[in-house]
Amino acid sequence: MYIITGASRGIGQYLFNRLRSEGEEVVGTYHSTAPAVPDPEYLFPVDIADTEEVFGWIAGLQPRLRQLVLINCAGITYNAFGHKADPARWEQVIKVNLIGSFNVIRAVLPVMRAAGYGRVINFSSVVAQAPVPGTSAYAASKAALWGLSRALAVENASKGITINNLNLGYFDIGIIREVPADLQQSVKARIPSGSFGQPDQIYQAIKFIIATEYMNGASLDLNGGMV
Repeated sequence: MYIITGASRGIGQYLFNRLRSEGEEVVGTYHSTAPAVPDPEYLFPVDIADTEEVFGWIAGLQPRLRQLVLINCAGITYNAFGHKADPARWEQVIKVNLIGSFNVIRAVLPVMRAAGYGRVINFSSVVAQAPVPGTSAYAASKAALWGLSRALAVENASKGITINNLNLGYFDIGIIREVPADLQQSVKARIPSGSFGQPDQIYQAIKFIIATEYMNGASLDLNGGMV
């Protein structure tokens, strides 16, 4: 079974629909963006920053959980220069992107350990390596996933569990479509191919990570060689 957080929009929605179209059993979460078509058996309203809510949701799924693959897509951002940032909004980004991801991983690890199999793929970002002004909260939350994944990978490797990051660049899906054309061009100028990535390339990378058990605790760049 695949579990995808943030499955009602963008990359999470793409992966949710793609995997289901291929006959995989997939469940997903949403929070701030409700799905256009309700699907209460497979899409669940969950605030991943709420530990008790996450554990209650996973407990309710117990009869269905087997051969788990967790893909942590859910995330938020807040743009402000550090000296002007609202501390509460800055902290909320950390709560969702880092603590929320940990909450879901923590909830499924006992199931994975008992089964002797598990895959966790966290979505980090090129912004953690090549920051954009005003993105300190987002960059900090995504960089923290590297250390989290590495530590948890070491703890769980003997149980057939791998935990890795994909450091995503800019893809032709989701929020980039809302960016003004002139800014899109400036981003493309930093990508050697001069183009955004395609969602299928994320899908293929995920399949590779799932199949490669010896890849563990890694942070893989998927950004087209962006500089």
